[in-house]
Amino acid sequence: MSTLQEDLKQLAAQLKVERDALHLQAHLLKLDLLDEWQKSEKKWEQLNQKLQRAGAEGVASGQEIGAAVKLLGEELKSAYQRINRQLKG
Repeated sequence: MSTLQEDLKQLAAQLKVERDALHLQAHLLKLDLLDEWQKSEKKWEQLNQKLQRAGAEGVASGQEIGAAVKLLGEELKSAYQRINRQLKG
């Protein structure tokens, strides 16, 4: 076998190892993003439920619920920013 053929065969083997590693990393990133998304969806549902409850219960409990909604909103904002950074990074 010529040196060129050996070099090309070695290059292909190295590229396959790198490709397989990148594929695994992409898969793991996808799983991380999916987990983060699912967690943020639960918080989104909680936020909407609290908003509906605040509207139904009026001003008396609105302040208490408002604080909880604000906290959930901040958590969601952070989660969406993490997801966005991972997608861009």
